[in-house]
Amino acid sequence: MKKIQHYVQGQWTTGTEEGLPVLDAVTGEAFASVAIEGLDIPDILQYGRIKGGEKLRKMTFQERGNMLKKLALYLSKRKDSFYELSYRTGATKVDSWIDIEGGFGNLFANASLRKLFPNQPFHVEGDPIDLSRGGRFMAHHIMVPKKGVAVHINAFNFPVWGMLEKCAVNWMAGVPAVVLPAPSSSYLAEAVARTIIESDILPEGALQIINGTIRNILDTVESQDVVTFTGSASTGRLLKAHPRLIEESVPFTTEADSLNASILGEDAVPGTPEFDLFVKEVRKEMTVKAGQKCTAIRRIIVPENLVEDVQIALGKALDRVTIGDPRLKEVRMGSLISHQQVKAVKDSVSDLAKEAQIVYGNLDKIETIGADAEKGAFISPILLRADHPFENTVIHEREAFGPVSTIMPYKSLDEAVILAQMGKGSLVSSIVTYDDKIAKDYVVNAASHHGRILVLNRESAKESTGHGSPLPYLVHGGPGRAGGGEEMGGMRGIKHYLQRTAIQGTPTTITEITGIYQQNAKYKEAEQHPFKYHWEDIQPGMSLKTHKRTITDSDIINFANLTWDHFYAHTDTTSLDGSIFEKRTAHGYFIISAAAGLFVYPNKGPVAANYGLDSIRFLRPLYHNDTIYVRLTCKEKVDRDVVSAEHPSGIVKWHVEVFDANFESRPESQKSDKDTPLVAVATILTMVQKKQETFVEINKESITKYLSKLTAESKPLWGKMTAQQMLEHLEYSVRISSGEIQNFEIQTPEKILEKVHNTLYNYEPMPKNFAAPLRLEDEIKSSKHENLEAAKIKLIEAYDNFVEYYKEHPEAKLKNLVFGELNRYEWNLFHRKHFNHHFEQFGLI
Repeated sequence: MKKIQHYVQGQWTTGTEEGLPVLDAVTGEAFASVAIEGLDIPDILQYGRIKGGEKLRKMTFQERGNMLKKLALYLSKRKDSFYELSYRTGATKVDSWIDIEGGFGNLFANASLRKLFPNQPFHVEGDPIDLSRGGRFMAHHIMVPKKGVAVHINAFNFPVWGMLEKCAVNWMAGVPAVVLPAPSSSYLAEAVARTIIESDILPEGALQIINGTIRNILDTVESQDVVTFTGSASTGRLLKAHPRLIEESVPFTTEADSLNASILGEDAVPGTPEFDLFVKEVRKEMTVKAGQKCTAIRRIIVPENLVEDVQIALGKALDRVTIGDPRLKEVRMGSLISHQQVKAVKDSVSDLAKEAQIVYGNLDKIETIGADAEKGAFISPILLRADHPFENTVIHEREAFGPVSTIMPYKSLDEAVILAQMGKGSLVSSIVTYDDKIAKDYVVNAASHHGRILVLNRESAKESTGHGSPLPYLVHGGPGRAGGGEEMGGMRGIKHYLQRTAIQGTPTTITEITGIYQQNAKYKEAEQHPFKYHWEDIQPGMSLKTHKRTITDSDIINFANLTWDHFYAHTDTTSLDGSIFEKRTAHGYFIISAAAGLFVYPNKGPVAANYGLDSIRFLRPLYHNDTIYVRLTCKEKVDRDVVSAEHPSGIVKWHVEVFDANFESRPESQKSDKDTPLVAVATILTMVQKKQETFVEINKESITKYLSKLTAESKPLWGKMTAQQMLEHLEYSVRISSGEIQNFEIQTPEKILEKVHNTLYNYEPMPKNFAAPLRLEDEIKSSKHENLEAAKIKLIEAYDNFVEYYKEHPEAKLKNLVFGELNRYEWNLFHRKHFNHHFEQFGLI
């Protein structure tokens, strides 16, 4: 029998004793065991804090995000092996998809959040705060990774999703994790963790996994650690009261099972799309994962005149739910996780049945397909009905964690809200209605008791993720019985693992600390125009003061005529009485346009495009004959992903200040205490190319230089080609680029051709030992020229022909076997990558 392993302190290990058996939920077979004896918990936690934490904390948010994206892609390519294990938990293909690919989806989603954080290891939160009238003392908030570990104590029902939705968040924050899956499904969590470790994508120590119940896991946690728990409300309360958590003030988050409610709006009568949607949603939430979901619908709250209709319709819907071996396509609901869980559900139903009537299903009778109902942990869907929900309180207190739900009536929407609240806090509630007034009334009045509320109707149904689906970008958690915790929620979730600290100092000091230019900080005068620098060389505070420009009457009138903005302050000087304007006033957008004219560098350079305008503020009017100058200062740099046909680039946010050049010369009698030479401020964004430092540029001169190093004795560092075959291979590709060879079809499938084509623009080298298309392989097999020197001459000749061809046909596009149709610029990109690849192969570069 397989012994489920733990990955701790850099190695896979097993407990020292025989351990407890783990059963296949469908067949009842004991196929594995779990043992946790011999594990040194304090050392495991400390290993994570030091080994994993130090490396993660030094990574920037962009590096962490790209790490998660790479891991998600790696796992997605290997997902099929996880499905077979998932069937053992009793999960169907759909159930497994939610768990497995939903887990990978959390990695992708959190990876994308890197774009919302600065390109550094810590986060700068919110806006700066001026603490002085002179602008020389200020404050800001930064958030740095906690120097502890995230301890995740997970439930059995989602062994993949439960682990990855939590770890994705703490990894993005720069905090390592110790994961404790529930023993009954730990074999699936172990398989995923093993694949993660084998990928070598995460730093060592970022993930440790203990597959079993460790009762002393909280005994040595520290104040920098974070503990999360997913499971029953009663267990969550016990853990939350642990003396160590209180003593060390350890953050503790509970995601507890709750008595989630779904409400049918009074307008959603039989025959409406909303009635059908409601029935479908309840049936789904009762049977997906066999009802073993913390977000499943436990209470079905419907108008009292529709109770019978809902009961009948739900009964018919449940009749269509086939139960049995989850591997079979015709099966719609699998088993519970264990016989122990079956007993727990039956006990709960028995208690519920004391105050509610079972109107569908049978606890003692079940028909299964392809499975033995006695050996597997199977149970029938159970629908109850409680006609007096204000009197029968057990339905608001006792949860059956399986395919069980209770119908109850309400007389008014106010009653529906009260019934929903009687669950004392839930992870999610939903209301199905096409009446937006009903939706608003319910949401506003019920929100205090629910972590999330779904409004479902005919318009949202096709794209709705459903009542029971937590999403990475939305907060997950709930008040009261649901645990009072909060996780996920996009940036919010990541911040749970960061320490927020207020910092105070001069604007110059805060600029240096945060990496973001602060108003009134000292400028760093640029040695050349800032638009001449590549993205890597631009630094916050780098600044340029422009020359001056005087705004004329004609400028204002012409701008009005050009834009059709004839606001009276710009065009009708007879209407200024009683306004804030003294004479003809320049348009605000003209001021910004004129500012751009002053600071923009006209020549082609690293600045690829104007990316947008973040903010703009006009502080006082400018009149005709006023003179301005501009101060352009780098405020912040933001990394970006590039997937289209463009070179790698980042975004630079520029702080633009427009000044009145004549302010100092104005008489003091014309100034007030509030006057300032600053006329307008704005934040503009430019897309700035990154430096290309991967490849040497390819031209006739460089080709000749490197060919002089190549001899017949030169050996490849990889691959099987001889030196002469390599040159003939390059010559063949160059002759394709000059149109001499075009009698072939593009080899790359159409559906991925654009993606492959766009890789020409990145700065990543071609992979070593890449399998070339068959046509190229055939060209490599035999030498075409007499000797190496002849091959060199022919390659130079072919390159000359390429250059001449595009002088005569500058707009031509020619086929490439792999990258599709290329223009002259793209052929040069291809040759740069291709020549560098093979010159490096033979040690010439």
